[in-house]
Amino acid sequence: MLPTFTLRYARLPARFHERFDPVPVASPRLVAFNRPLAEELGFDLDAYDETLATQVFSGNRVPDGAEPLAMAYAGHQFGNFVPRLGDGRAVLLGEVTDRQGRLRDIQLKGGGRTPFSRGGDGRAPLGPVLREYLVSEAMHAMGIPTTRALAAVTTGERVVRRIPEPGAILTRVAASHIRVGTFQYFAGRGDVDGLRELADHVIERHYPQLQPELADSEHLGRPEGERYLALLEAVQARQAALIARWMGVGFIHGVMNTDNMSVSGETIDFGPCAFMEAYDPRTVFSSIDEGGRYAYGNQPGIGQWNLARLAETLLPLIDEDQEQAIAKATKVIETYPGRFEAEKLAVMRAKLGLTGEEEGDGELIDALLETMRAGRADFTLTFRQLGDVAASVDAEPALYELFERSEPIQAWLARWRERLTREAAGPDEIARRMRAVNPKYIPRNHRVQEALTAADDGDFRPFETLREVLAKPFEDQPGREEYALPAAPSEQVFRTFCGT
Repeated sequence: MLPTFTLRYARLPARFHERFDPVPVASPRLVAFNRPLAEELGFDLDAYDETLATQVFSGNRVPDGAEPLAMAYAGHQFGNFVPRLGDGRAVLLGEVTDRQGRLRDIQLKGGGRTPFSRGGDGRAPLGPVLREYLVSEAMHAMGIPTTRALAAVTTGERVVRRIPEPGAILTRVAASHIRVGTFQYFAGRGDVDGLRELADHVIERHYPQLQPELADSEHLGRPEGERYLALLEAVQARQAALIARWMGVGFIHGVMNTDNMSVSGETIDFGPCAFMEAYDPRTVFSSIDEGGRYAYGNQPGIGQWNLARLAETLLPLIDEDQEQAIAKATKVIETYPGRFEAEKLAVMRAKLGLTGEEEGDGELIDALLETMRAGRADFTLTFRQLGDVAASVDAEPALYELFERSEPIQAWLARWRERLTREAAGPDEIARRMRAVNPKYIPRNHRVQEALTAADDGDFRPFETLREVLAKPFEDQPGREEYALPAAPSEQVFRTFCGT
């Protein structure tokens, strides 16, 4: 049933990880299994055995060919550097080559106390496991690079956070689990050889175009340091694009520490994450982000800050002369704001049905966002409704209802309609394009919480229904319109919690 494991990360030197078998659990039960993802990964679903799957996804059985381990890494947490973090409750089983030839990590999250647990229990509550399952799969359905959820298992045990909760384990799939904090782990120890081996591993796995044997003639013969500088540029490009796409769907990661930033360019570690409803760039949902460091509007700047920390780790590889290395790395980091703004502008143009580029587009977008902020309009529904307005003026009254006052949005609509006259497509085609990029369904906080609360009581039907809805975010789903609506005042969820 299981695909063949490879052990690329396990074959790196011993200081990169700690060998660790998952700790068995009392009474595992498979409560979610992602069959389409399993097929993509190369599972033989004709030979699917739920008993075996439950044993493997709970950590009670180590699959043949796997050599489980906990990865070492460090990280800045809310701006404070911690030199030794590592997988405190996650266990990497190994990698598999999927049906498209891509190498993918398979990891158990909640697999028990590892050498990096620092006094923690190494377990995960059911709520955060199901939240990550729902949100990561929703992000994938919206086309945003992300880790994926393969399975969720309840353990038959209780874990204690604020209160005793049912325990669970998430099987997570990623392009890799290498983070900015992984580089910081070796830099913090002055381990330049470890840094070089890690960087070479990342280049081979995620940026093969930077390998010397694949470099084009323009890059042949250049100093080795330029390859590592190019790695910094490549990671920066993916991160700028990723955060721009987060912003385009109102996503708030909630805890953008350097140990939660993947160098592959995927969204990783869905802890106290949430989707904004009423538009406000100051929005924060994380219970641990008391100062708003990771508020929605701060995410682009934090992305640059995290990349600067990555740049610091690469300095010894970029140039032996530290001053020269700093100058080169700084030049790259200084290009981030322009790169991000270009990515964001592309995302927002698409959301407004614009394919052409005009100088005033940025100001038009900013004006809409300010109108939404002042009118406390729902972010997701505003853009979705604009798609209907693009097709027919008859849809305008429904859009006005999203705003506390209709006059400002009416004035903005006149500007937008004038801009659309210079698009080559007609109204129906513009509306079709907009509906393809503006989701109708997102993991709204109150719906997620409703599913988690029911699951804690043993009822997984709300979870399954929500999972089905979120798998088709851009489609109208008759009979499920209520899942597109923002929370009523009595349903609002203002705080989300990490599962550690």
